[in-house]
Amino acid sequence: MGHMTTLAVDAKASGTITFGHLTVNRLGYGAMRITGDGIWGEPKDAEECKRVLRRAVELGVNFIDTADSYGPEVSERLIGEALAPYTKDLIIGTKAGFTRQGPGLWAVVSRPEYLQQQVEMSLRRLKLERIDLWQLHRIDAKVPVEESLGVIKKLQEQGKIKDVGLSEVSVKEIDQARKVIEIVSVQNKYNMEDREAEDVVDYCTKNKLAFIPWNPIGAGRLAKPGGKLDEVAKRHGFTVGQLSIAWLLHRTPMMLPIAGTSTVKHLEENVAAASVKLSEAEWDEIEAASK
Repeated sequence: MGHMTTLAVDAKASGTITFGHLTVNRLGYGAMRITGDGIWGEPKDAEECKRVLRRAVELGVNFIDTADSYGPEVSERLIGEALAPYTKDLIIGTKAGFTRQGPGLWAVVSRPEYLQQQVEMSLRRLKLERIDLWQLHRIDAKVPVEESLGVIKKLQEQGKIKDVGLSEVSVKEIDQARKVIEIVSVQNKYNMEDREAEDVVDYCTKNKLAFIPWNPIGAGRLAKPGGKLDEVAKRHGFTVGQLSIAWLLHRTPMMLPIAGTSTVKHLEENVAAASVKLSEAEWDEIEAASK
């Protein structure tokens, strides 16, 4: 064991990111896990989930990411119950475009009348008059993106949505969407091990869009005991999860990781990742191992 580093548990240590009309601390919270198994139904311990939400805000987290399909409806409802009326600087991002057929089952539907209904329902559950960041959960192969985002543009003009983002898209799809509406963020799967979205990360960095990586801690082989991450983490007394989040924060200033959890203890560990500092040599060492 190397020397133990006592990390401050403060999301503000991550610095801030500005995208669209929004400025938030760069370590957010993803509210997918405050639901039942298969992201379906009620969580095992709703009170603990509400404690997690309140504690996240206490720890300086002011960006919470959710979606109408988490539960469905459960995650948004719990956020509304735990946190509304919201502090002025708290940004809630939500999404629509997925329907649910049961635990672990998801089907894309991004027809305009459906999305409009879902925006109205999200506003009700979250107890908001305007959604700060609304994201298209998936582009629907059956619906031109011009139609899906056309209705969102109308809702934006009505003052029901402030800023708009996309999820699981290619660079080409982002360009296409930006012809219809201003896009401020992109949420794709991305972590130290799964770097398929590398070109999207670079695009977001260049165009000053927030990149919101989901599944930020999926570091399989690198994270194994005796692996490079494990070795560097032990050297400093960090966890592999903390190092994975810190790597994302280090990767680009436009990165906005949203590690999710349903326990306060794990939340505090994740937020402490904002304070992880490594030398450039150590980041290079990790980078070399991840190739």
